[in-house]
Amino acid sequence: MGKSIGPLATRPRAAISPGGNFSCPWPFMLKNALLTLLSLAIAIGGGGGSVWYALKIQDGVGAIRIGQWTAFPDIGTPSADPYSKARVAREGVLALGRAEGLSFVAERDASGGELKRECTYTIEGGFPTARFWTLYAADQSLGVVETGKPRLAALQSYGVLRQPDNSVIISASHHPMPGNWLLTDGFGRMYFVLTFYDTPIASSTGLSDVSLPRIVKVGCDA
Repeated sequence: MGKSIGPLATRPRAAISPGGNFSCPWPFMLKNALLTLLSLAIAIGGGGGSVWYALKIQDGVGAIRIGQWTAFPDIGTPSADPYSKARVAREGVLALGRAEGLSFVAERDASGGELKRECTYTIEGGFPTARFWTLYAADQSLGVVETGKPRLAALQSYGVLRQPDNSVIISASHHPMPGNWLLTDGFGRMYFVLTFYDTPIASSTGLSDVSLPRIVKVGCDA
C-alpha cells in the first residue's frame, strides 16, 4: 500500500505536487524557450548580416577585380545574380548593360589604404579603349562628392591631357593641381568611380587582358 505503482513511480519527486498532480517544470521550459529564441536571433542576425555585407562591400558575388578597381559586369543584364540586383535596388544606381558600358569602383589605393577625401592621390596609367569614359570622386552612397564650388569632382576623357604614350596622369586633391586635376573636398571615406561607355571590355572576353590605372597616395592633410 505504501508503494507507488504505475507511471507515477518513474516521475521525479520534484515534478509531483503534494496533491498528487504534476507541477510544470517552469525553469527547465523557460531555459529551452530562451535558448530557442537566442538561436533564432543568431540565425536571423547572421543571415541578415551576411546579406548586408555582400551588398555593402565592393568585392562580392559576380565581382571582377583589376588592380584597385572592382566591377560587376552582369549587374545590368538578365543574368545578374540576386545580390547584384539587390545592390542596384538598394543604392538606386543606373545599371549599364554589357552593350552600354562598364563601371569600376575603387575604395583603396595601391598600398591597400582606404581612400580619404582629405588626401591627395595620383591616378596614373593607361585607360582601355572606349568611346567615352568618366571618372568622379564619390561619397559612401556613390554619389558625386559635393565640393561647394562650381568645379565638379569629375573628369571625362575628352577633357584630359595625355602623355606621349597615350597614358593619363590625374591628381585627385582638394588643393589646386597642375595638369589633370580631379577636385575633391571634405573629410572621411571616398571612392573613385570609373565608367567606360561603348567599350569592348564590357564583353566577357574583353576583361581578360585589361589593365587599369594605379591609385597612389601622395599625402594627407594633418
